[in-house]
Amino acid sequence: MSAHLVAIHRYPVKGFSPEPMDTVELEAGRFFPGDRLYAVENGPSGFDPAAPAYIEKTEFLVLMRNARIAALKTNFDPQTTLFTLVRDGAQVAQGALATPEGRAAIEAYLTSYMDKELRGPLKVLEAPEGHRFTDSLRSGFVSLLNLASVRDLEARMGAAVDPLRFRMNLHLDGLDAGAELELAGRELEIGPVRLKVLKRTERCAATSVNPDTAARDLNVVKGLHKAYGHTDCGVYAKVIQSGRIAPGDTVRLAA
Repeated sequence: MSAHLVAIHRYPVKGFSPEPMDTVELEAGRFFPGDRLYAVENGPSGFDPAAPAYIEKTEFLVLMRNARIAALKTNFDPQTTLFTLVRDGAQVAQGALATPEGRAAIEAYLTSYMDKELRGPLKVLEAPEGHRFTDSLRSGFVSLLNLASVRDLEARMGAAVDPLRFRMNLHLDGLDAGAELELAGRELEIGPVRLKVLKRTERCAATSVNPDTAARDLNVVKGLHKAYGHTDCGVYAKVIQSGRIAPGDTVRLAA
């Protein structure tokens, strides 16, 4: 197997736009840095920061139900927690998510923007230590997407499929199409980092949303099922050996 890391992304606020990264330091046993640190609750979800537990994604603003949030481009500064929302090239809201005032500013704008899609008061939630707002809390430490699998799906669907529809942390190339789906229990090395593949990633209707236009313009879930008889694309993995990685690093199956 000859493969390499192509791109790195984090998603500081669940459901909102990705941030590309030039490099990332992964630590054994920990979540992907700066990923899914916050979520916007759409009406009371019952989330208790003192006893954090998995909450269904539909309790938050997410693309699966709220495609229009894809039209908001975002930026997050991990040092200041300043979160900026941009719409049609213009800044529309900004607030430090570590402060009540900053969260209130973001909540106020989103309350107006979401309009009829509100199910109750919007509230920015922060993940306590050891928790993340991932779709698969027990296995969603780091997510990996095989670009060959995306290209194969494109060919079978007869339509372009942006890899960003899958909202994964690490984009890999050089693997055979579908090869990642057979790696559960195996270990991968990316540069100095070692990852143990835990499980496949089952896709949902979030993938139907165009990350550029916010239009729900392609039924990726249906395309996956028709092409392969399942709706999996990508895998979750756990970091078992720490290190810093960057695009261009070699990806190998561990001996």
